[in-house]
Amino acid sequence: MSVAAVVLAAGKGTRFKSETAKVLHKAAGWTLLRWVLEALHGCALERVVVVVGHQGERVRAEAQEACQDELAIVVQTEQRGTGHAVRQAMEAGALDGVDTVLVVPGDAPLLTTGVLQGVLEARRSGVAAAMLTAVLEDPTGYGRVVRGADGMVQRIVEHRDASPAERRITEVSALVYAFARDPLATELKRLSTSNQQGEEYLPDVIAPLVTAGVAAVPAPAAAVAGVNDRIELARASAALRRRILDRHMRDGVTVVDPATTYVEAGVEIEPDVMLLPGTHLEGATTIAGRAVIGPNTRLVDTRIAEGAAVTYSVVVGGWIGAEATVGPFSYLRPGARLEAGAKAGAFVEVKQSTIGEGSKVPHLSYIGDTTIGKGTNVGAATVTVNYDGFAKHQTVIGDGVRIGSDTMLVAPLQIGDHAYTGAGSVITKDVPDGALAIERSEQRIIPGYAERNRNRAKA
Repeated sequence: MSVAAVVLAAGKGTRFKSETAKVLHKAAGWTLLRWVLEALHGCALERVVVVVGHQGERVRAEAQEACQDELAIVVQTEQRGTGHAVRQAMEAGALDGVDTVLVVPGDAPLLTTGVLQGVLEARRSGVAAAMLTAVLEDPTGYGRVVRGADGMVQRIVEHRDASPAERRITEVSALVYAFARDPLATELKRLSTSNQQGEEYLPDVIAPLVTAGVAAVPAPAAAVAGVNDRIELARASAALRRRILDRHMRDGVTVVDPATTYVEAGVEIEPDVMLLPGTHLEGATTIAGRAVIGPNTRLVDTRIAEGAAVTYSVVVGGWIGAEATVGPFSYLRPGARLEAGAKAGAFVEVKQSTIGEGSKVPHLSYIGDTTIGKGTNVGAATVTVNYDGFAKHQTVIGDGVRIGSDTMLVAPLQIGDHAYTGAGSVITKDVPDGALAIERSEQRIIPGYAERNRNRAKA
């Protein structure tokens, strides 16, 4: 059986009250559309057809980036209903050469490959259509599945057009269908707009196909829930995050408190990693074995090597080497790189800089546009003064250097291997290998100063 999937992704999503198309809103790191395309990928499809409309170019771009199958884009210039969307795909020739058309909504991120395969299996039994249904406690807004006395599906009625008795039905259509292509093409041409919305409803195709066989495939309500507003988006996001955490825990990751741990879909974590409470892992973050992340730590697009530890800190676009440590309360900005065994300690900010193997910036420092060699120690309250008001400049610090506390390193600057700087210095000139650089006035002692101060206060 050759199958093409049609993804309905043309709507704006007015209940979101957003300029962004509904399918482009994100849940657990991916857009709603990408979650659907990911579920479709395991279904052995001939092609995926995405019907776009509102913000069509942005939706097209997301589909092209996310889809792993052969992709076709169909533009629905006027959004005149789900049936009209599928008819546009049919008339564009995007469904030629297949015998089964799988239709899925682009705003159902909780769909899984297994659920979709169940609908396709029902279609393989020879029926004209198979449809996914679910029983909901609150079916408001969903099309009701009307069955006959024999329990067979007779039709689907949209919520807006349902009678009071029909609205009491709790079995709903999940807007996931597998149709025989040719009967579908015939019935799409017959769709009417004689309904409250004046739209062509895809569910209206079901009733004429009943005599040729329509199979209903029940699914868990959690798997078919659509996303129509921000409340439903939050619920879907929570369910997806739980799925993600469950997968990682089954694969050997320790998650101390799943309720406060947020891991997005694109994150990769090796076994024996420990995630402490309040951990947020986002984007293309990867974490190698034995690393400990958290508590209360956010990593975005960051690579963590084996055995590293990041605590109470934020790292965006960073690279943390094996056995390196970050935090507490540090901020590593894009381009920050800690080599093996390096340390960025408490209240340290690092930007576009490399801290070499075994080197340490223990506390209260800013390191920007800097390269630090091996085995160097940077004293507390050190600042690399990298910006002159017009451009950023580089600081290069060699191996085995000792930077005294409260040193200002004014770039461009080079500190040679095994050099020293005196505490409290403002270093503006290069320091040769092995030298000591001190820039501060000679200390003065004024005896009796405290007593004279007291006398002035009394006067």
